[in-house]
Amino acid sequence: MKISKTFIKDLIIIEPQLFKDERGFFYESYNKNNLDINIVFVQDNESKSYKGVIRGLHFQAPPFEQTKLVRCVSGNILDVAVDLRTNSKTYGKSFSIELSSINNKQLFIPKGFAHGFQVLSNEAIVNYKVDEHYNSDTDSGIIWNDKDLSIDWNLDIKPILSNKDLKLDLFKNLKSPF
Repeated sequence: MKISKTFIKDLIIIEPQLFKDERGFFYESYNKNNLDINIVFVQDNESKSYKGVIRGLHFQAPPFEQTKLVRCVSGNILDVAVDLRTNSKTYGKSFSIELSSINNKQLFIPKGFAHGFQVLSNEAIVNYKVDEHYNSDTDSGIIWNDKDLSIDWNLDIKPILSNKDLKLDLFKNLKSPF
């Protein structure tokens, strides 16, 4: 398993070692012993979405903030994380990476980040582990196209969003709980 740091502290890319032969392939998508983190994941979430769907940018506020380990098991997505930690040198900065069933990369997103993704393929299945259960009272987010965040979603079609995600607030109005 290859672990790569990003320019944002604690946000890491994980590339599992792939074992291929004439039957197909095998890899460990998660092995606690290979990561130097003290996290207990309590839930796996999975979504299926179609080309142009944007989900996010979501987060849960304390005390129910979530660490996430995100991977795309079918298709490909542009995965985005925004640093909401007010004491961080990269506060308000975003990081994006293509995750796919071809590259098998995963993004480890610690507490204190907003997260979202856009589907680039005709459809995609995204799986992510979380270390805290969903809590609707602390569920929040930032509007996907906030100009202050300057996220390049690389859109080639009109995005498809939920009514909830269309009503998310701007970053400048956020009183970051982190």
